[in-house]
Amino acid sequence: MTTPHPGATRPRPQPDQETEFFWTSGRDGRLRFRSCTACSALIHPPQPVCRHCRSHDTDIRAVSGRATLIGFTVNHRFPLPGLPTPFLVAQVAIEEDPRVRLTTNVVGCGPEDLRIGMGMEVDFERVGDTWLPLFRPAADQPDPAPLPADDPPPAYVRGGVRRPPATDRFEERAVISGAGASRIGRRLMVPPLHLTVEACERAVADAGLTLDDIDGLSTYPGGGAYGGFAEGGVTALESALGLRPVWHNGAGETFGPGGSVIAAMLAVAGGLARHVLCFRTVWEATYAELVRQGKIELPRGSTADGWFKPFGAVSPAVMLAMNAQRHMHRYGTTRETLGWIALNQRAGAARHPDAIYRTPLTMDDYLTARPIATPFGLYDCDVPCDAATAVVVSAAETAPDLRRPPVRVEAVGTQIVERPEWDQATLTHEPQVLGQAAHLWTRTDLRPPDVDVALLYDGFTFNCLSWIEALRFCAIGEARDFLEGGKNIARDGMLPLNPHGGQLSHGRTHGMGLLHEAVLQLRGEAGARQVDDARTAVVSSGGLTPSGVLLLRTDR
Repeated sequence: MTTPHPGATRPRPQPDQETEFFWTSGRDGRLRFRSCTACSALIHPPQPVCRHCRSHDTDIRAVSGRATLIGFTVNHRFPLPGLPTPFLVAQVAIEEDPRVRLTTNVVGCGPEDLRIGMGMEVDFERVGDTWLPLFRPAADQPDPAPLPADDPPPAYVRGGVRRPPATDRFEERAVISGAGASRIGRRLMVPPLHLTVEACERAVADAGLTLDDIDGLSTYPGGGAYGGFAEGGVTALESALGLRPVWHNGAGETFGPGGSVIAAMLAVAGGLARHVLCFRTVWEATYAELVRQGKIELPRGSTADGWFKPFGAVSPAVMLAMNAQRHMHRYGTTRETLGWIALNQRAGAARHPDAIYRTPLTMDDYLTARPIATPFGLYDCDVPCDAATAVVVSAAETAPDLRRPPVRVEAVGTQIVERPEWDQATLTHEPQVLGQAAHLWTRTDLRPPDVDVALLYDGFTFNCLSWIEALRFCAIGEARDFLEGGKNIARDGMLPLNPHGGQLSHGRTHGMGLLHEAVLQLRGEAGARQVDDARTAVVSSGGLTPSGVLLLRTDR
């Protein structure tokens, strides 16, 4: 087990005007936070206003340096200069205000010595002209403390979401008229824009339209996306196809990958466009291979931006693993609970001719796979691939003229109720699912038992579990019983889940592949994996950003 130590050559934090005090406060061995002078709350990450009482009166406050361990993971997969794997990443709740948590490294012990709720104390490590607040077990150990309360508490999430201001809902003025997907593979070695064009042409043809009918373009995350996650955005596609959109949208700060579709719905509902082409492309597998071959050079630097990277938390797997660990701690969830999701997705992929992984998976295969970030193993993680997915969102009044019966959007859920920072958000679920899921059910008279098929984001098995509970297919904390044996989520079960294999086995199409499968299921075109008489589908769109969720239906 690798632990940080003074003198390790690792990237230093990247202080700015707002955070310099934090990264240099260890110079005298004192941990400091911005603090509200009106209500005494600690404000982290530093902000000019207190989010709790909204006072602008703040100052810098030294604290005791004591904290409670609220999560940890052994990172086996993602090394960092100065931190060869395996090494510990942890999260602690600050004694003076447990709503504030730090992502950090543990020194002075191994994972076998740690338990959630134990007392910790700060131990600074100097890196260049900054000081990293690491933590070690405190000398005196009281009885383990319980996990701090979620902020906001579940009662607020259930009752605090906004209800529609009117009965006239924008969802009724938009339909999904076409869907298309490119070829998919591990390393296609095809430029990403080629895949985008392939998927978009298929989606437009599927709708019975021509490219000249398209007057809007919408994508996530847009042209500024980092390597392997896009083709260049709206401008790249417009240039390739010679389109003349009257409206366009490309953004990462939206409702997850499905945000492009929700934005398109708003555009057609507001009369800005009639047919909006929404697309999403990933080419992670080829990108990684080109990096390996030296044909793409990764940017090199000696700094680690943000609040996670200085401690080696460079992957969502590392961060989400601690949420999964806390769910297990609080509710008795087990690795087998997550395993049933992985096995279900693999069984679905076996019925999909284009799925990347179709070989049967057993629970023993799952449990003995190489570790990634405890408790996650290899089969808890989705499959990087090359693929593009596209759908056409059309004005509802065009439905009689479309090639196929349209898929209608019954409701969307988009409200944020949690902190946007991952380590400050919910303790026991994927961040940014609870509020969005609760919001969905305020915009429809349908309820969870009305859903015939669920396409739930599964970048990791735990994402899926989080959505299952958030959307009330079972109560919070009851996923262990709901998932036991996999029967409830099988294709012929109570809640058929990702019947195409999801991102865990079909491939990481980053949310849009789930929407594509939902359209096929609702049109009865899913072949061997078709869910009988599927008329309603829920599609979640989660990831690094605030997420969204759509409830779809068909009139067929």
